[in-house]
Amino acid sequence: MKRIFAIAAGSLALLLVSTQAAAVIVVYNITLSGTESVPANVTTAFGAATVTVDDVADTVGVVMSFTGLIGGPASAAHIHCCVATNANGPVVIPFTGFPSTTSGTYFNTFTSVSAANIAGIEAGLAYINIHDAEFPGGEIRGDILAAPVPEPESASLILAGLAVLGLYGARRVRGKQCRSKSSTDR
Repeated sequence: MKRIFAIAAGSLALLLVSTQAAAVIVVYNITLSGTESVPANVTTAFGAATVTVDDVADTVGVVMSFTGLIGGPASAAHIHCCVATNANGPVVIPFTGFPSTTSGTYFNTFTSVSAANIAGIEAGLAYINIHDAEFPGGEIRGDILAAPVPEPESASLILAGLAVLGLYGARRVRGKQCRSKSSTDR
């Protein structure tokens, strides 16, 4: 009976781990500058963004700050996808409500993002761009390439599953040792 319980508990842990592994949330940290634009721009403006991708909920979250646009107030900002880092691509996620200022902050969560665009972001084929009057092609840009960091919940569940399997294996070894000892005592 204990053996069946241990097998069931281990199977449940593996099921939880495999289900959670499919629901990975990945966070990217991006720096935006004129040198990242294609072609590069001479500007003192810069920015930073955190992009959070959930490929199960099909959401992309953006938290961003920027400062010093020299080409005038921002006229648009968005994520472009799916092209190489040295190319320009189509807009796939327009930043609705982006502030028309030369410095500011922005945050939004975009829902129902296509699987193709999420795959492009995860493959390093996307970038953020801020446009203004002097730089209609984008004054500052940041490629979404920073090393992704899985959310801690995924790692915790994987470790929990491994711990259950380790305990089960240790019990099996102890059980075999007890059985072999009792057979030699006879």
